[in-house]
Amino acid sequence: VQLQASGGGLVQAGGSLRLSCVASGTIIFEIRDMAWYRQAPGKPRELVARITQGGSADYADSVKGRFAISRDNAKNTVYLQMSSLEPEDTAVYYCHADYIATRMTVGYDFWGQGTQVTVSS
Repeated sequence: VQLQASGGGLVQAGGSLRLSCVASGTIIFEIRDMAWYRQAPGKPRELVARITQGGSADYADSVKGRFAISRDNAKNTVYLQMSSLEPEDTAVYYCHADYIATRMTVGYDFWGQGTQVTVSS
């Protein structure tokens, strides 16, 4: 199973971007919590937003009211809608799934490859 993130890019402050992350590679039966993390240069990776299989979400204080996480379980996809972007949001954004069950096996702690988000002032 692989997580493939997309949607990053360069945007001006105040703008918006939508990130997507799809799990693929085999027949997937279940994905539990999914999340977006980010890592800015010289800083540790931090949790941005997390969503349960049932759709309950929580956010880092720094993005509350500006970002929205959602998921489409039928498409094995998680999204991050980012609005009112600030230069401080510049980072590589990574998607994460804590548990994936497929036809053949189960696995834990899956990471996407990261997508760069750059916000200019």
